Amino acid sequence: MSDWKDNLPEAARSYLEGNRLDEVECVISDLPGIARGKAVPAKKFAKQDSFFLPDSIFYQTITGDWGEAAGEEGFIERDMLLRPDMSTASAAPWTADWTLQVIHDAYDRKGEAVPYSPRNVLKRVVELYRAQGWEPVVAPEMEFFLVAKNTDPAKSIEPMMGRSGRPAAARQAYSMTAVDEFGPVIDDIYDFAEAQGFEIDGITQEGGAGQLEINLLHGDPVKLADEVFYFKRLIREAALRHDCFATFMAKPIADEPGSAMHIHHSVVDRETGQNLFSGPQGGETDAFFHFIAGLQNHLPSAIAVLAPYVNSYRRYVRDHAAPINLSWARDNRTTGIRIPISGPEARRVENRIAGMDCNPYLGIAASLACGYLGLMEQKRPSSAFKGDAYEDETDLPRVMGEALNLFEENTALHEVLHPEFARVYTIVKRTEYEEFLQVISPWEREHLLLNV
Repeated sequence: MSDWKDNLPEAARSYLEGNRLDEVECVISDLPGIARGKAVPAKKFAKQDSFFLPDSIFYQTITGDWGEAAGEEGFIERDMLLRPDMSTASAAPWTADWTLQVIHDAYDRKGEAVPYSPRNVLKRVVELYRAQGWEPVVAPEMEFFLVAKNTDPAKSIEPMMGRSGRPAAARQAYSMTAVDEFGPVIDDIYDFAEAQGFEIDGITQEGGAGQLEINLLHGDPVKLADEVFYFKRLIREAALRHDCFATFMAKPIADEPGSAMHIHHSVVDRETGQNLFSGPQGGETDAFFHFIAGLQNHLPSAIAVLAPYVNSYRRYVRDHAAPINLSWARDNRTTGIRIPISGPEARRVENRIAGMDCNPYLGIAASLACGYLGLMEQKRPSSAFKGDAYEDETDLPRVMGEALNLFEENTALHEVLHPEFARVYTIVKRTEYEEFLQVISPWEREHLLLNV
C-alpha cells in the first residue's frame, strides 16, 4: 500500500498527507462524458490492477436508453477490462472521507483498446500525429452557467442568486463585480482545483447571466481532456455547496449566449520542438494554412461530435457570441476559426465551434482529426475573412439529423477517429435523436393545439 501511494502524482500525495485513504473511485468516460465505474475500498484497490464493466456503457443515450450498436454477437454485454492510468489519480475533495479518483482505459478480451471508448479515440488521433513526427498541443476554454436549482424540467432555467441577493445579470462580460457575485462558488472551484493539481489560467465573466469561463494552460491533448472531464464534476460539486447548479448545456437560457469549449491548437516538431505553424523567420507556414483548410473542409462532418445534442444547435445564432460559419480570420471573434494575437512560437488556431456540452475527449479528438486531415491533404483554405462574419452565409448544419448525415458520409474522418467508433456513435446518436422527436414541446402545444 505504501509503495502504491508513493507513486501517486504529487497533488494526490499532498492531499493524502497525514490522512488515511478510504476509497478509490475507478472511473471511465462514456460517450456523453458521464463518469461511469465503481467505488472500491482503498485496500481492495491496492490489490487489483484492473476491473470489469460491460461494453454496453458505450451504447447508452443521454436518457439511459440503448442504441442497437452491439454488433454481430448481439447485445450480450461483454465485459471490458479496465486498467487504471495512475498518472490521473486525483483527489475528490468534496467527499466526506478521503477519496481518490482514477481514470481507467478500456480493453477488450484480446487486450486491444476498445475503439469507441472516448479516451481511446483521442489517444488514437494523438498517435497519428506522433507517427508523422508531430506533437499536437491544445488549450481548452470552458464556458458554463451557474443557475438557480431547477428540479422541474418543465420550468425555465433561471440565473442563480448572487451574493448581493439579486439574480445574476446578463451583458456584464469581463466585469469583476459580476465575478464577485459568485465569489464563494469560485473560491471552492479554486480550492478543489488546487487539491486536484490543476492550474487555472484565469476565470472571467462571460456575456450570459451567471455565465463564467475558465481557461486552462496549453499542453498534451489527453491530459487536458482528462482535466476538463474532472473539471465538469468539480464545478458541479462546488455549485451544489452553494445551493445552485452548474450547467454545461450549450444553450440553457433563451435569449442568452450559449456555452462553448473553444479549442486552441498548435503542432510542434517532436525532434526540434519548433511550432509547425511558424517558419524560421517567424512567418506563417504552409502547415498553418493546411491545418485551417482541414478545419474548414472537415468540421461540418464533425459537428455531430462537437455539437452532440439537439440543444447544441440553439447556440449557433447570428450575432449571439457563437459562430455560424467556418470563415477564418486573425483576431476576429465573429469567425468560426480564429487566429489569436501571438508571437511566432505561440502561433495557434482556435476552433470556436465546439459546445461545452461535448465530451471533451471526443471534441478535442474530432477537432484534431480535422486538422490532421488538413495537414495530410495539404489543401489551401479560403481567404481570410474581412469584417463581421455574421454577415456571411452560414455553412454549419442547423439540426442534429443533418449533422449526423454529414458525419456518416465522411469516411476519411472515420478512418482517423476509427470506423468502429463512427459506427457506434452514429447508432447511439440516431437513437437519441429519435427519442427527442417523440417529445411534444410546450411551443407546439401553445401554437399548434388550437390554431392548425
